[in-house]
Amino acid sequence: QVHLVESGGGLVQAGGSLRLSCAASGSIFSINAMGWYRQAPGKQRELVATLRLGGAPNYADSAKGRFTVAPDNAKNSVYLQMNSLKPEDTAVYYCNARITSVRWAAEDDYWGQGTQVTVSS
Repeated sequence: QVHLVESGGGLVQAGGSLRLSCAASGSIFSINAMGWYRQAPGKQRELVATLRLGGAPNYADSAKGRFTVAPDNAKNSVYLQMNSLKPEDTAVYYCNARITSVRWAAEDDYWGQGTQVTVSS
């Protein structure tokens, strides 16, 4: 069993910053990728930024130049630093992790419960 716990959402004015964190715990052999998706009301969930083990970050066009995804200081954690926030960034942000729980097993996809980010104009 693997759990992802997110923190750091909230309300911020346009142009402000927020930092989201996600920590994975449980049966983990290796974390192959961690990242963030978001879902705004009435829209599909979309990629924000992901970081694959040993690879370069991958950003949505809307996040490039404003957001940074990187490993956090705590083990099995990743953060999303969001700067120059815009009202259109308002959404529920979900942490995603692709984890191998046991050696030689297939990778599984895990999701956090989501954290609300609201950007006021």
